Parts: sequence; structure tokens; C-alpha cells
Amino acid sequence: MYKYKDPYQLDFRHVQTYGEVHKIIRVAMDFPDYYGENWDAFWDCLTDMTGRPLHVQIAGLDVLQRKFPEACAQMLEALRDLRQQYGGDISVEILAP
Repeated sequence: MYKYKDPYQLDFRHVQTYGEVHKIIRVAMDFPDYYGENWDAFWDCLTDMTGRPLHVQIAGLDVLQRKFPEACAQMLEALRDLRQQYGGDISVEILAP
């Protein structure tokens, strides 16, 4: 279902609208077309990807935090929870601005 990538690269440096946040996530993470573009759907898709290493790089986190702080917090919380619940094969790397 998901195309394996190492790493998955989320790039928010040029995000302008809230809708773009989920579009960037869907494309970068190769989520299915039925991805609901909400945080419950994000979690569901992430948990579907467990079972093999998952390395996520995030560029433009500063932009996301400034423009959409709640979305930024929810995304990071989901990634942190995923790592806590599913173990050490999950890593998140924040790239410098």
C-alpha cells in the first residue's frame, strides 16, 4: 500500500494554507488517496506503516510552527506517540532552517 522511502521527507518551507499541510504529508508519506487529511487519519496511516524502519525528515518546521502552530504540535505529538508505542525503528529528524 505504502511505497517505502528512506527517509520520508516533509518539506513545509513554502506552506501557505492549512490544506497544504495535509497535502504535503499525503504526498511525502505516500498516503493513499482516501487519506482524510485530518490528524486521526494521519495517525491511522502512520500506524499502518509500522513493522519496518520509519525515518522522517522535516524541513521548514519553523515555518509550520509560525503559520500553523496547532498543526505543528499535533503532527509532532503523533510522531512522538508513534515512537513511544511502536519502538526504536522510528526516527524523526528536524532539518535546520
